[in-house]
Amino acid sequence: MLILLPISRNLISFMRGASICFRGPWRRQLDKNLKFHKLVAYGIAINATIHVVAHLCNLERYHWAQSAEAEGLLAALSKLGDTPNETYLNPIRTFHTSTITETLTTISGISGLLISLALTLIMTSSTEFIRQASYELFWYTHHVFIVLFISLAVHGAGRIVRGQTPESLSRHNVTFCRDHHVEWHTAARCPVPQFSGKEPSAWKWVLGPVVLYACERIIRCWRFQQEVVITKVVSHPSGVLELRMKKRNFKMVPGQYILLQCPSISSLEWHPFTLTSAPQEDFFSVHVRAAGDWTEALCKAFGADGQPLQGPRSLPRVAVDGPFGAALTDVFHYPVSLCIAAGIGVTPFASLLKSIWYKCCEPQTQLKLSKVYFYWICRDPRAFEWFADLLLSLETRMREQGKAHFLTYHIFLTGWDENQAFHIALHWDENTDVITGLKQKTFYGRPNWNNEFRQVAYSHPSSDIGVFFCGPKALSKIIQRMCRLYSSADPRGVHFYYNKESF
Repeated sequence: MLILLPISRNLISFMRGASICFRGPWRRQLDKNLKFHKLVAYGIAINATIHVVAHLCNLERYHWAQSAEAEGLLAALSKLGDTPNETYLNPIRTFHTSTITETLTTISGISGLLISLALTLIMTSSTEFIRQASYELFWYTHHVFIVLFISLAVHGAGRIVRGQTPESLSRHNVTFCRDHHVEWHTAARCPVPQFSGKEPSAWKWVLGPVVLYACERIIRCWRFQQEVVITKVVSHPSGVLELRMKKRNFKMVPGQYILLQCPSISSLEWHPFTLTSAPQEDFFSVHVRAAGDWTEALCKAFGADGQPLQGPRSLPRVAVDGPFGAALTDVFHYPVSLCIAAGIGVTPFASLLKSIWYKCCEPQTQLKLSKVYFYWICRDPRAFEWFADLLLSLETRMREQGKAHFLTYHIFLTGWDENQAFHIALHWDENTDVITGLKQKTFYGRPNWNNEFRQVAYSHPSSDIGVFFCGPKALSKIIQRMCRLYSSADPRGVHFYYNKESF
């Protein structure tokens, strides 16, 4: 069943994006199952390696069986097939045959080599370094699994693995024939055994996943044809482009992402972008920062002045697939939530904070969530000025609604130069922060997580606190350790539940 892996991510992504079919715990469980994607992929790679090594060892054993030193049953079985009334068991017919040549001149050998190369390419191009350095290389190379599936389907057609036929087995006393193999041609109880290749069956395992993948591709093509209307294009500082779009029957939850394609830039490339709008808004949006060839071309194609579009047809067409992912939805299932973002990991929280604001403003909505702590650690906030503007808007709205206590946020700046430090010190006594313009002043340096978790635990002594993190692995391990450290052994005490958003 491991062969289901190459399509599992696409299939589960589609299933978790189907808001009508999968709701609540089912959708959250599908999101958590994606964590096993890499683990099972590594399991397939290890299994394939063992498979290849076993074949090579068997070929060497077959080769040695044709040597003059071979004797006994092994030599007798290897010599079968030299006369017209015999069938062979050993595919290496002479000792002078090269095992490498034999491997590369058979259907099984060629297809096995293609399977090994395809797996190697898929695994190596899936590393985090390759994905960050060249997402296009990862994307295109990952589709080598098509070659993998075809090769796997025909791999058994070579019938290199052979065995005794059922008819031959029915005429033999296996124990007697094993001990009296020298009498095969004369003993009535032991006629010459007949062999044939095993019936290929790999196609049976490939057929199901291929059908599922074909269905998923058909659905994606259907989504590709659906019209996406761009309602507004906003150009933010630091080279960030905001696209606001509408699409028929588009439903989302906070924290989801979409796959975006612009055919005028590339007809094959789909790039993931986190949704930054709230479900309550009448549009969905993404923020794109020019950080590569494709994103630079997209920003160039969508020159924006921040005003509603007068001629949407003059802009390049975009296609949207999704939405996918919904791990952050669990924020609303805890009375207290602790949200921690580092750098670009702040993007998924834009939609979440907007959604929290809308839910707070709906008088008929009864929320289990009563308090949100938000931490943002960044080296250069100017790269995410659009998010600082969002925080400023939320801060103003919540203060006007008398709910300023609902959201407590802390921004930590980890990088600055001498000129910035002088400017910060000069304007420190002002009512708003000199960096972000917010009422809450920016902290400088890295947070002391022991102090932060201790304070939260002290403020909510008998609560279940959901911790949601999006950022680098090193910080993730620290946050996870803090959750274990400050969770009480008493069932009536405070408990921190760690949730990591894959980004």
